[in-house]
Amino acid sequence: MRALVAEDEFLGRKVLTVFLHTLFEVDVVVNGAEALEAFKLAHGEGRPYDLLLMDIMMPEMDGIEALRRIRAYEQSLPGRPNVKVLMTTALDDPKTVIRSFHDGEASGYIVKPVSKDKLFEELKKLGFVVA
Repeated sequence: MRALVAEDEFLGRKVLTVFLHTLFEVDVVVNGAEALEAFKLAHGEGRPYDLLLMDIMMPEMDGIEALRRIRAYEQSLPGRPNVKVLMTTALDDPKTVIRSFHDGEASGYIVKPVSKDKLFEELKKLGFVVA
């Protein structure tokens, strides 16, 4: 399985990569624009991502806009299931989190700092981890 981590902070990228490496082949990008490009590239190679962890607040293109564009791109790929997306945020702002679910059809979210237990609880809900 493949996962893409989109996170602008080095420590956040490192922590998520360490937590995920036992279950996924992990690629890392630093903003939403790179996430969109990596997502399209993976599909073009015939090796799409199974999971995307997307920070909401990033420079150049935020996570909500990147996810909106990823979902639009997925519409051009008939017969493929949409990628599972966990939004990560340091914001304690319910409106922003709700927007990521409504506008981007996120699969779940995690408030930072991300712990391994919180991450694996969400991965279990998405069917990536069996109890």
